[in-house]
Amino acid sequence: MNDESQIDQLRYRRILRFFAGVIAGIVWWDLTLSRVPVARQRALAGRPQRLRAIARDFRGLAIEMGGVMIKLGQFLSSRVDVLPVEVTQELQGLQDEVPPANNAQVFALLREQLGDLEQRFARIEPQPLAAASLGQVYRARLRTAEGVAPQQVVIKVQRPGIEHLVRTDLAALRVVARWVMRYKPIRKRANVPALLEEFAHTLWQELDYVAEADNAEHFADIHADNARIYIPRVYRQHSTARVVVLEDVEALKIADTAALAAAGIDSKAVADLLLEAYFKQIFVAEFFHADPHPGNLFVRPGAPIADGAGGLARPFQLIFVDFGMAVRLPKAMGENLRKVLVGVTQRDSRQLVEAYRDLGFFLPEADVERIIEANETILDHIYGRNLLDLTQPDPAEIEAIGREFRDLLFDFPFQLPQDFIYLGRALGMISGLVSRLDPHINPWRQIERYGQQLLRSQSFQQFRDIRLGGLVELLRPYLETPARVQRLLEEAEKGRLRVQLKSDRDAVRQQERLEKRIGQLAWSVIGAAGILSATLVYLERRREERSRD
Repeated sequence: MNDESQIDQLRYRRILRFFAGVIAGIVWWDLTLSRVPVARQRALAGRPQRLRAIARDFRGLAIEMGGVMIKLGQFLSSRVDVLPVEVTQELQGLQDEVPPANNAQVFALLREQLGDLEQRFARIEPQPLAAASLGQVYRARLRTAEGVAPQQVVIKVQRPGIEHLVRTDLAALRVVARWVMRYKPIRKRANVPALLEEFAHTLWQELDYVAEADNAEHFADIHADNARIYIPRVYRQHSTARVVVLEDVEALKIADTAALAAAGIDSKAVADLLLEAYFKQIFVAEFFHADPHPGNLFVRPGAPIADGAGGLARPFQLIFVDFGMAVRLPKAMGENLRKVLVGVTQRDSRQLVEAYRDLGFFLPEADVERIIEANETILDHIYGRNLLDLTQPDPAEIEAIGREFRDLLFDFPFQLPQDFIYLGRALGMISGLVSRLDPHINPWRQIERYGQQLLRSQSFQQFRDIRLGGLVELLRPYLETPARVQRLLEEAEKGRLRVQLKSDRDAVRQQERLEKRIGQLAWSVIGAAGILSATLVYLERRREERSRD
């Protein structure tokens, strides 16, 4: 066995040892001691600390080993919708803690791919601009003819040997996935090996820089008619399967709200434009940027213009970068998300649950009628609330819902659809960014506004065909009455206005679990409905513009 094979075996075994230890700890503390009356409280009380310690150990392992481990940690850190906060908080640092690869090795690979670098570039900065899990980015200037202004670019180069590391890491993770499937509750609710293969498929796509260049040009085509969204130019003549050269688009980071305010940019307008961009990608192009973390989105200020009220407004462009992780949606998913919008707009829990079922969120034996009842209660509680309210639910309401639907809480007949992991991740990240840019945004008002636009439109006959005949009458009370007042009136009519004062240990545990599950459902409702609604507005605007022309 040569040295390289020995290193591979050591890496493979180390990954297996780590996850074997994690699984053994969970089996001991959460599955064994939690059933022993004397030890139960201790096991429950120490669970947050254990989860944080596991996440911290994984973060250390990922930083040391790099490759897939960092990518996996970054992926998990964004799944605030399904993972405990102790885990996601510990892993968030992996977005910024990736150590750079050896410069000499990177430049050797760059010369191997492009030949004489001096013939192509007037200058390449010696230190990387950014280090990612799979590649490294350098700022450079292209060599141009005399009298032509130098073109500022960024060069993205794969980490040397990364393909070899990816194969080794994925082989180990496939073993771990089979271990996890031995636990029946997980086996019932998720096909972990299939989810891993979807993760692996997207990972290999990220390593194909020809595909990344294709993605960038595709996104440029998608947003070609919107001057407020900018996609960097790709320099194909300087790109290969392992190197891609793009226009340098240095600008303000989207999450830096202080810098946006200092530049005179309204962060609420940035949030609206971000939603509009994703609405079009998902529902018009059915092809979306699947890695919208703050490091991949920028805002470029324009020249101030008169706002018509004696002041100045600051236009801006929303800029996307890093197009390695892009996902094409299955056709059926878009149709079912449209059904979600109709269900939310009509407050039709049955249609909403049917759409979730068709998306694959329920186990085959799920009691759909009972889920419809729970969904109706949840929708009544969340409808009309802004993002700040939705992220800070009333514990008394959560406890009351938990008591009313105790059977669903314990049975939990839900599963994670395979095709939803990247869309769910992207929607979760977008929701986080939007709430940071505008914490008081009211998604329901947007849904209602887009619903009105849909009703006025004459170009969406297909939507009228799916139970939209009486939508005007159904929407009128919600469009004319403030949403929160309407919700309270309905609660009073149904006799549901009550205050829950007592709780016990089981109820507290149920409350915590149900709060996360209610949050998952609420964000699915808001995300899907809001996305399609804004898409309809966008299409209607384009139709009106074409008719004027």
